[in-house]
Amino acid sequence: MSQCVGIKAEGGRCRAQAIADSEWCFNHHPNYEEQRRRRASRGGRRGGRGRPGGDLVDLKRDVRKVIDDVLAGKVLQGPGAVALQGFNVLLRASKLELDIREQTELIERMEALEETLLERQNRGSGYGA
Repeated sequence: MSQCVGIKAEGGRCRAQAIADSEWCFNHHPNYEEQRRRRASRGGRRGGRGRPGGDLVDLKRDVRKVIDDVLAGKVLQGPGAVALQGFNVLLRASKLELDIREQTELIERMEALEETLLERQNRGSGYGA
């Protein structure tokens, strides 16, 4: 395999290995522009280094405060129980959001794999790029 002929943003030549039967790597190949755009967009939605759950720290702190206040007698058991039920709903909603995000990502990854497979099949049969 050869080296990519692409030029990096700072002006230097790309040092990545070119894709088979191409002069560009994945990051510079014009046929993969849409896939790169989707991946960049997905990365931005994930938040800090791709780790979901930043809100959980605040939620856990608030739950601990309610528990401590109920145990200390600052909050009655009834209102404390209702507050904790509300926190449980928030936790379940956060889990649902994460599940939806993961499913969306898996669908996007499967679509990308299907595109790659189709391209490889077309190349093998003499049709397409």
